[in-house]
Amino acid sequence: MLVSKVIDGKKFMWDGVEYKGEGEAKEAMTKYESDGFETRIIKEEDKFQLFTHRIVTDVKVEGAPPV
Repeated sequence: MLVSKVIDGKKFMWDGVEYKGEGEAKEAMTKYESDGFETRIIKEEDKFQLFTHRIVTDVKVEGAPPV
C-alpha cells in the first residue's frame, strides 16, 4: 500500500484510513479542507483512500540552536 502519491505534480500523503464508503471519505475530506489541506479521494478496489497535501507557510523554531 502506498503512503504517498504524486498527483498533478504535487506529493499527497495518505491519511492512513481505508474508508468503506465515499460519503465517509468525503466527510473526512471536508474536515481536512477546512484545515487548509488540498485533498484527493482515490478508490482502491472497494475502499476509498484520502490523500492530503498542504504547503507549509510558517515554521516556528523554539529553543536555542544546537552547538
